[in-house]
Amino acid sequence: MKDKIAQTFRKLFAREPIVAFAPGRINLIGEHTDYQEGLVFPAAVKQGIWVAIQKNELPSCRLYSEDFKEEFVFDINSFSPKKGHWANYTMGVVSQLQQAGYKLEGFDLVFGGNIPASGLSSSAALSVAIGTALTELFKLTITKKSIVLYAQKAEHLFAGVKCGIMDPYASAFGVKDRALLLDCRSNTHFEVEVDFGDHSLILINSKVKHNLADSAYNKRREACEASVKILQATYPDATTLRDIPVKDLDKVEQILSAELYPKAKHVITEIDRVNLASNALHAGDLAAFGNLMKASHRSLSIDFEVSCPELDFLAEQSWKLPGVIGSRMMGGGFGGCTINLVSNEQLENFQSVMYSSYKQAFKIEADFIPVALSEGAGILE
Repeated sequence: MKDKIAQTFRKLFAREPIVAFAPGRINLIGEHTDYQEGLVFPAAVKQGIWVAIQKNELPSCRLYSEDFKEEFVFDINSFSPKKGHWANYTMGVVSQLQQAGYKLEGFDLVFGGNIPASGLSSSAALSVAIGTALTELFKLTITKKSIVLYAQKAEHLFAGVKCGIMDPYASAFGVKDRALLLDCRSNTHFEVEVDFGDHSLILINSKVKHNLADSAYNKRREACEASVKILQATYPDATTLRDIPVKDLDKVEQILSAELYPKAKHVITEIDRVNLASNALHAGDLAAFGNLMKASHRSLSIDFEVSCPELDFLAEQSWKLPGVIGSRMMGGGFGGCTINLVSNEQLENFQSVMYSSYKQAFKIEADFIPVALSEGAGILE
């Protein structure tokens, strides 16, 4: 893909480009904890976005999307978001850099990638790749952390997506064979070496996305915030559910309503599961990690209520198969992927059985996406 993007750039603009790459990401465990300043456990993957870029000595920026086969031009000194357009990610990052005081000139840019539309966060990869490319092109002194924050803000303001920090952070800071134990309060991380031995991670794309995802997300977020306000009477130092000890769940259940408690319980226990999962993988205890994956899925499905029949089927059927260490829904919910840890010798059987059983149950042909923990964003030779 790198060569294809560079070749397209040369064909369109007749110059030699700088090429940047930023990967997509998976999250091993830790869903719906980020907006309560909790812990998440993502990793970069091999699939990603490539950006070819070079100055053009014009007052405009000329963009080309290899995936959409479309061109787009905007004035470097006068532009605004274009609703629903892929160019918003480039314009958003440019806007953030300009607001931070960096002087940019006109440039040409071609991008494309191989991230399936399945929850690997292609938008964050694109924003981080653009930030990385612009930093190199104009020789800017910008830290990885700043690129992450600019990418996040660009999505908020230009793409209209209120994403958390995890996606761009994992794309920028990813390390081969390591997961990132990311603290969403301090925006700092620890690298955890991960050796799955004779097991591999594989995603199953359910190919569904239910419409209630956005409204349900807002309701869950509001429920968490409401729970914190109530709990502050007992825990005056608590600013988020992150500050409530998991050992106090019985007390929390007495304080909160029957409607609010399960949502708070999920966040409190999921943060604890992230810590336990990190410890399990550091110790090479795959069985313990697999059990935490299952517990995470049950909590997301039963307590937080962000699963759906398709995701529940994929997870629960996987648990019954030989060689499956763990399986759970990954992402915001109501569709998307499950993430599965499966022994290599059972991978073929796993895919065959899950494909046929899912097709029989839902008349949908699932996609299978192998993933491996890989390097983060950078400039390619």
